[in-house]
Amino acid sequence: MSDCVEHSAPEPVFAEPWHAQVFALTVHLNETGRFAWPDWAERFSATLKRHGLSRELDGGDDYFHAWLETLEAVLDEDGGALKGEVSPIKEAWEEAYLTTPHGAPVSLDV
Repeated sequence: MSDCVEHSAPEPVFAEPWHAQVFALTVHLNETGRFAWPDWAERFSATLKRHGLSRELDGGDDYFHAWLETLEAVLDEDGGALKGEVSPIKEAWEEAYLTTPHGAPVSLDV
């Protein structure tokens, strides 16, 4: 038996799959050089403050809606995803998931 105990940071737990997806996408964009993490953190903090989310957040929808809003703004500013391109896709996605029967896979035909 070894006296060595491995320690690792806990994996983040996400309440919804889309929370994990937008988080992973943001990390990927940072790692590929689309933006610096300190700049991201500053912008995200400003979004949270603007929404009045200064309390201790639990990583729920309010937190990730602010996260997504920040990411969309960053991508709009750098030309990666212009608002005029994103809005119709968001609306189509919302319509698709609202009209898909519970338990069925959601598909987006755009």
